Amino acid sequence: MANGYDYIIVGAGSAGCVLAYRLTEDAATRVLLLESGGPDSHPMIPVPKGFAKVMVDPAYMWPYLTEPEPGSNNVPESWGRGRTLGGSSAVNGMVYVRGQSSDFDALAAVTSADWSWQHIGAAYRALENHELGAAATRGDSGPLRISLPERREPVVEAAICAGVALGLERREDVNEPADGPRVGYAPRTIYRGRRQSAVTAFLAPARGRPNLTVMTGVTVDRLEFAGRRAVAVHAVQNGAALRLAAGEILLAGGTMSSPAILQRSGVGPAALLTALGIPVVHASEAVGAGVREHRGIVMQWRVRAGASQNGQLQGLGLAASAARYALTRGGPIAAGVYDAGAWVKTRVELTRPDVQILIAPYSISFTATSISVEPHAGINLCVYNLRPESTGTVAIRSRNPADVVRIEPHYGTAAADRDTMLAAIRYARRLVSAAPLADFIVEETRPGAQFQSDEQLLEAHRQMGYGNYHACGSCRMGSDEAAVVDPALRVRGTEGVRVVDTSIFPAMPSGNTNGPAMAAAWRAADLIRGAR
Repeated sequence: MANGYDYIIVGAGSAGCVLAYRLTEDAATRVLLLESGGPDSHPMIPVPKGFAKVMVDPAYMWPYLTEPEPGSNNVPESWGRGRTLGGSSAVNGMVYVRGQSSDFDALAAVTSADWSWQHIGAAYRALENHELGAAATRGDSGPLRISLPERREPVVEAAICAGVALGLERREDVNEPADGPRVGYAPRTIYRGRRQSAVTAFLAPARGRPNLTVMTGVTVDRLEFAGRRAVAVHAVQNGAALRLAAGEILLAGGTMSSPAILQRSGVGPAALLTALGIPVVHASEAVGAGVREHRGIVMQWRVRAGASQNGQLQGLGLAASAARYALTRGGPIAAGVYDAGAWVKTRVELTRPDVQILIAPYSISFTATSISVEPHAGINLCVYNLRPESTGTVAIRSRNPADVVRIEPHYGTAAADRDTMLAAIRYARRLVSAAPLADFIVEETRPGAQFQSDEQLLEAHRQMGYGNYHACGSCRMGSDEAAVVDPALRVRGTEGVRVVDTSIFPAMPSGNTNGPAMAAAWRAADLIRGAR
């Protein structure tokens, strides 16, 4: 155990911070946490609506771009990720979705019973401190604060009532494990007007423990193997080369970084490694394959004057909102990106919802040079297919860790994904046309009434769609020998290295992935420590 570390965790995002918190509970276990970015010191990180400022700051973001493809209208799309302590939990929209219980039972079916909802539900209960209090799979004493919107905008309440009119069940907690169609206010990782990132919830409490060391500004190049055992991490900090050894290495870099580190280390598709002159430690075609992403579309409607928050998020209204936030930690700046959500079935024969619709009481200007709201009152709905079948790839371009990976999403290559998106867009229009929400609506502005036929709507999705920053699957877990990691998250063909992040999911969790990343890491800590 050179350097005195039992574990090196690579990546201080949602999963990495949870691992650091859990593993250092044992005072005899020494942990080193590495982060490629710097401290989470941007003044807008704690401010919920401040995410718009952070996401355009290259000092805090990985500049991932996809390859141009027909599914994205042949233009690159941003798959930006947080590059700071807290990772994407420091820059995301703070929507907290657990995923459906069926997601994890399906995961258990292809891995082991260790990943069933029984265990993941228990992990959620342990990590949460939810304002609604304790329930069967909801916690009220964990480190992560979860709240519901304090502001109940009339237009959002109308949207929820419209969902009920269409047959959705209104739920106080939309994350309850029953998987029926539902609508309600969206839980978020906000507490008293402040973002609850993975740093706030997990890393900050753990940093007071003497058995945790945190290093920032460390770019990990590769793992060093002695035979098939990973014995050290090779990295660069401030231009200086580092060799850091430990008993076990836990990759928590996310769907782009974790497979890239494995590939540079000689674990990955043999043809790719050979072409780049990387000695093959273990040939695995699945490293970097199987990537899935929620490619949604933001639909927008103009609403009657005064019915949205646009006036409070620009000009003098923004100044007043900023002053209110500074004084009270309240108002629209204290709110998350979306206030409510609906989980719907696009076909009656489905056993659970296949589409998520998130609802916000403001509309975005897509023609402005910087992120801003439209000059008139508007609302937006983010609409996407929960479990896309299309899969893409992530691959390194060179042996240089500074080169970002090549991402080929292959959006919409599965016909079922195209069909689901068509149904999703049409459902969103039905929702907006239903009472009482219809009383607020003036006109659809995005994509607009001119898009009606199947081909027109698919073209709108190609032109206006975007990746929702939820990519997973590039280091899939499975009981089969072709899977990258086994059900204990150990990288097959190697010893002493595991992957613990959303790259392990062979299918997408049904919703935003920050919650599942934390729950997976919480469960992984149990498995790493030998608990069942």
